[in-house]
Amino acid sequence: MAVTEAVENYLEAILVLKRKQPDVHAIDICNYFNYSRPTVSVALKQMKDKGFILVNGENHISLTDEGLEVAERIYERHTIISKMLVSIGVSEATALEDACKIEHDLSDETFRCIKKHFNERMAKEQK
Repeated sequence: MAVTEAVENYLEAILVLKRKQPDVHAIDICNYFNYSRPTVSVALKQMKDKGFILVNGENHISLTDEGLEVAERIYERHTIISKMLVSIGVSEATALEDACKIEHDLSDETFRCIKKHFNERMAKEQK
């Protein structure tokens, strides 16, 4: 199933929040993006209906296996691209912002090559 950029962003945000705190709620996502509660509620309902997230009786949000897979893929792209941009002299703030734009549009092939090149470069620099 094709996943929209917006869904990728939400799933990545849930992953990041979950790594920082024990439970994720809709208000946490609102604060993360500075979005309104209704906007986030609509998105969460759609992601729940598509099987990307689960919401328990206490309104704790968790990623399904499929949601986690998408979130980790996007987060890895974001991390590698932002580190690569910083390594060539881009400020951290700009690198993080640009990585968020780039991560969604790269083909898997291009990302694999970028990741390989970046990891090889980092390994050489650590020797």
